Amino acid sequence: MNILVTGCAGFIGNKVSEILLNDGNQIFGIDNLNSSYDISLKKYRLNNLNLNSNFNFFELDISNYKSIEKNIFNPSKNIRFDIIINLAARAGVRQSVENPWDYYESNTIGTLNLLELCKKWNIPKFILASTSSLYGLNKNMPFLEEINTDQVLSPYAASKKACEVLAHTYHYLHKIDISVLRFFTVYGPAGRPDMSIFKFIKSIDEAKPITIFGDGTQSRDFTYVDDIAAGVISSIRATGYQIINLGNDKPIILSNIVELIENYLNKKAIINYTPAHAADVKDTWANIEKAKNLLQWGPTISIEEGIKRTVNWYLENKTWLSKIK
Repeated sequence: MNILVTGCAGFIGNKVSEILLNDGNQIFGIDNLNSSYDISLKKYRLNNLNLNSNFNFFELDISNYKSIEKNIFNPSKNIRFDIIINLAARAGVRQSVENPWDYYESNTIGTLNLLELCKKWNIPKFILASTSSLYGLNKNMPFLEEINTDQVLSPYAASKKACEVLAHTYHYLHKIDISVLRFFTVYGPAGRPDMSIFKFIKSIDEAKPITIFGDGTQSRDFTYVDDIAAGVISSIRATGYQIINLGNDKPIILSNIVELIENYLNKKAIINYTPAHAADVKDTWANIEKAKNLLQWGPTISIEEGIKRTVNWYLENKTWLSKIK
């Protein structure tokens, strides 16, 4: 298949592209290589994809419709896409409070542009990365996809909610098959350096303090990146408009994550506690029955194994990772 993957230099987009390439697909990857975090990590991921002759990279921004159409959908290229997988996004709850405009441009406008391209170029399938942040302060856990998600807590979640609504509109009007995937706290090797697990590993290894927002009893449904990527690829065959949770179905208290990292590094954390951020949710927990039934998908990597792999990857690449801020 010819597949357009946006955010191919990102954490999840890179892993999805890698698996699809290994399965023999032709991947056209888009990434704007922005500086939302250290670009050396994005280049590290991208270099691994460039080793495959079936990978074609375009440094483009999905918020620029004309640029994408000119460079990729030019009739002279004679490419017919089977799927667009939109994994490009500005992510991060707290940062979105400080700079909501970037999130609106990249996430909402970017998704609208890609949906328009699906319509114009008759691309039958669209996959959208969404987020567990949409569940906000809902107390009914594990979260079902049908729970009301109108009361989000951050501009990031609001931008993703808008994407979901746009996606439904294009499915209804133009009969595009659309899978909306709500990811739950993705972690693993080559993860984003602004995420807690990467920061905890690096800081504990360097004997620097880590910051925990709140008292450490908050929980997250940490899900290993390979499992998430497998779920994305499984959703290719889903038809209609589907919203699907992809999570581990086993929330872990944050302080327990710190203990696991301490054990694998054989070092103790120096912990600074600070008040919880208003935009942070207290707990997340995915109900994944729909993913099991519709996609025949389920998580395979335990939190213990996932943290071990992530710590080992960090130690193997410590020389250059230590320079990332």
